[in-house]
Amino acid sequence: MFKCKKIFLLLIAAIFMTGPASFSYGANTTDEATALVEKAISFLKTSGKDKMIAEISNNKGLFVKDDLYVFVLDMSGICLAHGGSKSLIGRDITKLKDYDGRYFIQDVVEGAKKKGSGWVDYHWANPTTKAWDKKNTYFKKDGTLIYCCGIYTK
Repeated sequence: MFKCKKIFLLLIAAIFMTGPASFSYGANTTDEATALVEKAISFLKTSGKDKMIAEISNNKGLFVKDDLYVFVLDMSGICLAHGGSKSLIGRDITKLKDYDGRYFIQDVVEGAKKKGSGWVDYHWANPTTKAWDKKNTYFKKDGTLIYCCGIYTK
């Protein structure tokens, strides 16, 4: 009996010691994604474009939480800032394909032009699990920029 309790306590301790990032899969909500986009838009208004781009591109900055990260596009699909992949910054990413071969960034840009904001679903590599997961990304146009943040789901 004592041995079982000891093993149980060790398992609980291991869970708490691994930290929240290990258990973030699917934990983030649509509200958190939209809030991060709104926070980025507010940051631009208070800090300016250069500081906003630098902060969003900082993978340990204000706009990265677990598997959530913000990225910013111009109206033609050029990536100006990306909290998940610095290699995309400065590139036209409208030709990026998801796991299913879909040009999802084109859907983001067209949606921003037509509706101003909305959601796009696609499959993308989850930075926490490294698996190709379903992702629902919120986008919002503000001026000439499109702010995006998505959640991973099963």
